[in-house]
Amino acid sequence: MSFSALPSLTHTSLPHALAALGWDDAWEAEFAPYAEQGLLAGRVVRVDRGQCDVMTADGIVRADTAFVTPHDPLRVICTGDWAAVEATGNPRYVKAYLPRRTAFVRSTSSQRSEGQILAANVDHAIIAVSLAVELDLGRIERFLALAWESGAQPLVVLTKADLVPDVATLGHLVQDVEATAPGVQVLTVSSVTGEGTDVLAAIVGDGTSVLLGVSGAGKSTLANALLGAEVMEVQAAREVDGKGRHTTTTRNLLALPGGGVLIDTPGLRGVGLWDAEAGVGQVFSEIEEYAANCRFHDCAHEAEPGCAVLAALDSGELTDRRLESYRKLLRENQRIVAKTDARLRSEIRRDWRLKSAEGRANYAAKRSGRV
Repeated sequence: MSFSALPSLTHTSLPHALAALGWDDAWEAEFAPYAEQGLLAGRVVRVDRGQCDVMTADGIVRADTAFVTPHDPLRVICTGDWAAVEATGNPRYVKAYLPRRTAFVRSTSSQRSEGQILAANVDHAIIAVSLAVELDLGRIERFLALAWESGAQPLVVLTKADLVPDVATLGHLVQDVEATAPGVQVLTVSSVTGEGTDVLAAIVGDGTSVLLGVSGAGKSTLANALLGAEVMEVQAAREVDGKGRHTTTTRNLLALPGGGVLIDTPGLRGVGLWDAEAGVGQVFSEIEEYAANCRFHDCAHEAEPGCAVLAALDSGELTDRRLESYRKLLRENQRIVAKTDARLRSEIRRDWRLKSAEGRANYAAKRSGRV
């Protein structure tokens, strides 16, 4: 892709030149020690194979990332970072990046259970969900958990609204998603009719937004609508299942004409949690509220007496699907954390042994006729 959507920066004062990319007084104060060393400030707009493109007051700088490539994958430089770049040299090097305000992290699809940082310094996490296929509420909850954990404000955007001509049906779909995303705005948009794009542009016009979703969700089309130009390549989704090919192959930072910055990401096949317990709690805030009224503070919400969560389930205030999704994400997150936390791993193994012993005892009792 080209960087034609990025602002044309001049040799004016640094804060003014980078303001369109989110530079502010706090960033300037953080950068002061690097400015004294003669380094340039800039925002990373793309990272690719040991190099990155950084927008500075002098324009786009291609820089080597050898100095900011640690063994910890969560500390590598990524799109959205504010970097300190050498003013001269061939090649130029990124010498450091500023501490991140927020970071969107998922677990990798590898067996090594490493975290992967997708975007840094994000204010809004836009979760694009296509209405051309059946809604996967569990996947939406998963995206929301990562978004809340990142520190950004989530926003669910239901794309391709023009493919749901029945107003009543569309209303029910929106209600289902709203019930899945407490405290999150849900917006329907259509790139064909233009529905909702002006509202979305107003929301993302202040700060940095990251665009997330699976392939075929319409992210590139949505990005083009916000940019007001065909900047991102668009490919049609398969009619059989609504899935698309990976039109976007790198994470790109783009300045929006109405203000704000957008980071477009490739479609995500897997959305694994990464130490996102607080994010899960935020997504299922109503369950957390019920749990606060359980008789026992360590209630597992399985069969304990005085369990407010099970009471809500019995009364119909809480659905089986919602509770099972909550349990599933908590278990998954606990497994991920346990792989990097020896103490927690030991506690889980002890619980497994106790439950296994209890199960064997119950089975033996049944066999002997005592139960």
